[in-house]
Amino acid sequence: MSEGNTARLSVLDHGIGIPLEEQVRIFDRFYRADAARAHAKKGTGLGLSICKWIAEAHHGRIEVQSTEGDGSQFTVILPLAPTSP
Repeated sequence: MSEGNTARLSVLDHGIGIPLEEQVRIFDRFYRADAARAHAKKGTGLGLSICKWIAEAHHGRIEVQSTEGDGSQFTVILPLAPTSP
């Protein structure tokens, strides 16, 4: 979807959600959620930080909205390329 000069892409899940206190850290390199909440012991905590880096490298951003028990929505907002006249 586009809004003005930006494109928005959202990914929604109906999983366990992310506690508010963790939402401020999930984009930090090597941050991993509480082990009790992890579905698998694999992972390095780099996935979301790489997504954030890519979005910012393209002058955009990534946002999260999440409620514990209801799931999460991640939205990538990127500027649209100017159109030629």
